[in-house]
Amino acid sequence: MASILVLGGTGFVGAHVCEQLVRAGWQVTVATRKRQHAQRVQLLPGLTVLEVNVHDAAALARAVQGHQAVVNLIAVLHGNAARFDAVHVQLPCSLAQACSSAGVQQLVHVSALGAHSAQPDAAPSLYLRSKSQGEAALQQAAASAPWRLTLLRPSVIFGAEDKFLNMFASLQKVFPLMPLAGADARFQPVWVQDVAQAVVRSLQPGSPAVVEACGPDVFTLRQLVQQAGQWAGVNQGRGRPVIALPQWMGSLQALAMECLPGEPLMSRDNLASMRVDNVATGQVPGLQALGITPAALPPIAQDYLRRHSADYGLLGVRMKRY
Repeated sequence: MASILVLGGTGFVGAHVCEQLVRAGWQVTVATRKRQHAQRVQLLPGLTVLEVNVHDAAALARAVQGHQAVVNLIAVLHGNAARFDAVHVQLPCSLAQACSSAGVQQLVHVSALGAHSAQPDAAPSLYLRSKSQGEAALQQAAASAPWRLTLLRPSVIFGAEDKFLNMFASLQKVFPLMPLAGADARFQPVWVQDVAQAVVRSLQPGSPAVVEACGPDVFTLRQLVQQAGQWAGVNQGRGRPVIALPQWMGSLQALAMECLPGEPLMSRDNLASMRVDNVATGQVPGLQALGITPAALPPIAQDYLRRHSADYGLLGVRMKRY
């Protein structure tokens, strides 16, 4: 049985990737800093949890040993230049070197839509620039390496445990209005299960080297926020009014959020990323090239957002009205 190492396998997307890999017959090892973080995946048949600091190049090299393939899902949405560089650039560089030393056959790297390895400095945000630089470093290493590289570039990912639509639905349960920065930014949301399946199919011979993982429909951020509230049953299914903020006011809002404890809901770097539409360019293959028909957002999101409303019982079962 072929073995595969998954970095970032304990997160929202990673858990789905691990399940799909197990179903496809892979022997999966999940690298994590703390074993307790892997509770969602550790009971999957044949899956092994390995405690390791993947940002330690020597420890990463030891972890990669004995695996035919590696999947890298590790990413951050917020931080300063040093944090983005450490996660999106330095880690891929260390991983490339480890794969070459260990005799790995394939590396699947999950990047982001909007990343452009050919022109990394042209990206409008630290997030996209670092993602682009990481791609460029991997492609340069792969050109002379014995392993094959696949880059997956997903749009915003939705699913029952996402921190995107769920967040906007939750906020509308608290606030009567939704002041929104970047309201006209365009996205092409992709289902988490389609992304997980794309990872699995990218491991097959003959798969494209770069894939844009996008859903079938394009939405503005305003539409997504409005629909999240409606689908969650907020305000009797009407959702809350969305007020688009001008750029300067949106930047002030994001700055205020950055000052709050914990991970910010929005940062100025997030706003900078939204200057570029998060939609497929059509210049590289899409999910269809992997034999995947991408799922539409509305029926799936309606289901999982509705499960958090009062119309569902404590077990998430639809309550009938008589």
